[in-house]
Amino acid sequence: MQATPQSEAQLLEYCEAIAGYSLSELADMANIETPENLRKNKGWVGQLIEWHLGATAGSKPEQDFKHLGIELKTIPIDSQGKVLETTFVCSTPILHTTHLTWQNSNIRNKLSKVLWLPVQGERTIPLSERLVGNGFLWTASSLQEQLMQQDWDELMEKIALGKIEQISARDGQVLQLRPKAANGQVVTDAYGENGELIKVRPRGFYLKKVFTQEIINQQFNLI
Repeated sequence: MQATPQSEAQLLEYCEAIAGYSLSELADMANIETPENLRKNKGWVGQLIEWHLGATAGSKPEQDFKHLGIELKTIPIDSQGKVLETTFVCSTPILHTTHLTWQNSNIRNKLSKVLWLPVQGERTIPLSERLVGNGFLWTASSLQEQLMQQDWDELMEKIALGKIEQISARDGQVLQLRPKAANGQVVTDAYGENGELIKVRPRGFYLKKVFTQEIINQQFNLI
């Protein structure tokens, strides 16, 4: 595994060193086997990139480069720079939300500074041949932060009011709430509308494609 980067500049050097390589080439360097597809290996690309960039968090609920205050997000795009998927940010707190605010939330901490790493994502290209693009650092503008906070406030209010099962992926302008678990059998406690405990699937916060597309467009001057 690559040594942990000690500065932003070093982290960007690491990114530069892997840009243009295919996933199978990077996997060979790391002595990791390349799966045929991502159906049963959803987090594989992210883990491979983490290995090459010396990320330290693993699955812990903290930034991937905590000492630098930076979160790593790989983002699948096509040859035109079109974002192909929503971006998972973190798990959603469901029960203990009383003292939570946007300012002290895990999602805001995760998104305070992000290293975006575009990866070819067209399904027509075999996983092994997909190339890694140029990584870049991003911090939300005040408008972007305002939009995220607005969505977060509305979604968390619905959860607190026991309306979690009424939230759909269409809610929110830039953030969405979706079930996030290994399978449909995994459940957790939540409050129902009458304050009773109910069983629901765990949820995760995702950034909508319209939002991440704007970030990619700004970075690479795409129209």
